[in-house]
Amino acid sequence: MGERVVIYVRVSTKSQNYQNQLTVLNELVEKRDWELMDVYIDNGISGSKGRDKRVEFDRMCKDMIKGKFDRILVWDISRLGRSLKDLVEFLNEVNSVNCDLLIYQQSLDTKNISGRMLFNMIGVFSEFEREMISERVKLGLERVKEKGVKLGRKKKNFDEIKSKIMKLKNDGFNITNISKELKINRNLIYKLIK
Repeated sequence: MGERVVIYVRVSTKSQNYQNQLTVLNELVEKRDWELMDVYIDNGISGSKGRDKRVEFDRMCKDMIKGKFDRILVWDISRLGRSLKDLVEFLNEVNSVNCDLLIYQQSLDTKNISGRMLFNMIGVFSEFEREMISERVKLGLERVKEKGVKLGRKKKNFDEIKSKIMKLKNDGFNITNISKELKINRNLIYKLIK
């Protein structure tokens, strides 16, 4: 037998059919004489969901870390996730455990130089995106400060709150009712009336 591989398939809704993905990838396994170790199927789960919500994807990642296989076969890059950040994190994890990834639709294979180059470029673009967002946030904050706007939360006027608490307490309200009436935490009420 050849290389130890697994197949990962995912469809976003229960009305979609993952069987086409599975059939093509199984044929590839047979054609290349690879050893199929496992099949991971997330049926009816959006790629925008986190790893914790994609149970089979999570199981595959854990098995990958344990070294149970050498290569992951997936139909399309979109099956792995919807956000660039999540995709880059996954690719870094794949790379860190010396696993390979074959994405059928895009003809990308990390075993060859063009596949590795593309994944490195995705990482570069992701870093560029993070830096651009950070730069825009900093510039936005500077513009706001120049206009004299104070940043951060408004400070609560505790004297005013304490006055309202005492009035309600004098009117016969208990701590629970005061908390509900003023929509503030009971612990804060206790601190202010001490």
